[in-house]
Amino acid sequence: MDGGGGVDVAGAAGERLRRWRLVLGGGGADGTGCQLGGRDAAMDGALGALYGGGGKKERGEGRSAGLGASAPAVARWLGDIRTYFPSSVVQVMQRDAIDRLGLSALLLEPEMLAAVEADVHLVGTLLSLNKAMPETTKETARAVVRKVVDDLEKKLASRTRATLTGALDRSARVSRPRHHDIDWNRTIAANLKNYLPEYRTVVLERLIGYGRAAQSVKKDVILCIDQSGSMAASVVYASVFGAVLASMRSISTRLVVFDTNIVDLTDQLDDPVDVLFGTQLGGGTDINRALAYCQAQITRPAETVVVLISDLYEGGIRNEMLKRVAAMKASGVQFVTLLALSDEGAPAYDRDHAAALAALDAPAFACTPDLFPDVMAAAIEKRPLPIPDMHTHR
Repeated sequence: MDGGGGVDVAGAAGERLRRWRLVLGGGGADGTGCQLGGRDAAMDGALGALYGGGGKKERGEGRSAGLGASAPAVARWLGDIRTYFPSSVVQVMQRDAIDRLGLSALLLEPEMLAAVEADVHLVGTLLSLNKAMPETTKETARAVVRKVVDDLEKKLASRTRATLTGALDRSARVSRPRHHDIDWNRTIAANLKNYLPEYRTVVLERLIGYGRAAQSVKKDVILCIDQSGSMAASVVYASVFGAVLASMRSISTRLVVFDTNIVDLTDQLDDPVDVLFGTQLGGGTDINRALAYCQAQITRPAETVVVLISDLYEGGIRNEMLKRVAAMKASGVQFVTLLALSDEGAPAYDRDHAAALAALDAPAFACTPDLFPDVMAAAIEKRPLPIPDMHTHR
């Protein structure tokens, strides 16, 4: 026991008590009897402000947090959590503070934005507040969004360009390839009729190889993004990928965002921050209307990939939406449906619509940013998509 009547935190058993004490939040009900001091006490205070009781409450009463709506208190708390916790944990705590305590309004103050740890979810929150944001805050907000976008581009651009350049090269088949460009699987399949049993070999009369994509446009890609509030992270990632695709001369990229209205942001693709501030998160959803617009932009169906990013909660005409998808696929369009483009797994989504799309050979699935280049490469090459947990999504 320590001098204050609590358990002295020492050794392996003491460390376990310390950790349980931090998790449970203290008070007579936690059962640890562990006393915290110094850095641990400050860390516990930061946790308690968000997850613990704001005042003295009896056991069994509801819990409340202690940040209130005080901007100075929140600013100090933001500084504390950045001192005591790693960046990944800080981002989670910030997100919880916004969700649990309704602190979104404080993000409209430049001083608050300067103190937060920027991540994809914070960007989504800022975009949802865009119309309510005063001019004095917008410059700071753009700087925060710019930092996140630049970090994502550095992380995602190189692999995306390399993967899709290879896919474009392989999609251009040639009949007189150099040796290292021969597609052996297709070549053997095309020459099986020339198999000589006595020699147990295939005579290669015809070679099929990977071409080298020229600088002309080889593929048209249309990103059609649902900008309802639940799709915030997907909008951020899709905007970054759209900018990367637009930088590749052999791909013509169009970016369309929609709720019940449609906004074509293709002319802003050189700057994904402009794209993001051109969106308006929230509102209804009319997928059918958005697909009608995208369908009207298609001039080379066999060379076009349409990527619909949506949770499929359709507010428009369901049967018309499905007919449009079927018509596009029948014309030769590669159609990809992503329930989410984020690291958070499958969101809530309309399972009936997902099943109907799967029946049209357009299965809907959630996609992480790391997987997106492979999905696009498969679509460009017209081969099966690398679908994770396909049975579950269907």
